[in-house]
Amino acid sequence: MQALLSARNLTKAYRSGLHDLVVLKDVSLEVLPGETCAIVGPSGSGKTTLLGLSAGLDTATSGNVILAGQDLGTLDEDSRAQVRNQHVGFVFQNFQLLPTLTAIENVLLPLELRGGKVDEAEGLRLLEQVGLRDRANHYPIQLSGGEQQRVAIARAFVTRPELLFADEPTGNLDGDTAHRIADMLFELNRSAGTALVLVTHDMELAQRCRQVIRLKGGQRIDA
Repeated sequence: MQALLSARNLTKAYRSGLHDLVVLKDVSLEVLPGETCAIVGPSGSGKTTLLGLSAGLDTATSGNVILAGQDLGTLDEDSRAQVRNQHVGFVFQNFQLLPTLTAIENVLLPLELRGGKVDEAEGLRLLEQVGLRDRANHYPIQLSGGEQQRVAIARAFVTRPELLFADEPTGNLDGDTAHRIADMLFELNRSAGTALVLVTHDMELAQRCRQVIRLKGGQRIDA
């Protein structure tokens, strides 16, 4: 089976005065369609940098990323954005819902940005799947943190992405809510066949993934 995401020998360095600050060094990973992968490590180990490079949100100093058959290093920013829009969904720690839009409007926003048909019924179905059908017309300020993250998950899946990147999706939630959000992510992974790449400090959550990438000091380490 061909990898959906293949990152090879990724290095990311920033110029700091007379020296280069290396935040990621020679890291590789591969994710198959439908697979689950956790990226773990202490703060400052390069987890979010690796996710950003893998998603084409940033460019590597060296190494390459093949995402959905596209070599991201050969593309300009607009073309990388098009690849993300066609193949990728995102869930972030701080939800990133637009406060002026209702829950259903937030869920449907990626479809509007894509410029195709906006299927409100699909948005409502996803809200029902995450248990928020009755909150469709509520604004983010009217929702709890857990409810906002559930809206963000529904939004991430509305384009039926092949790959979902989740950066500390339970980091701002209490224990019980975090477990419910994690269950939803893995259930949607199973039901939709969407591959999941998850950055987390939570080792219990990481162990639910088929593959665990461990980073320390910007390098991949063995368990």
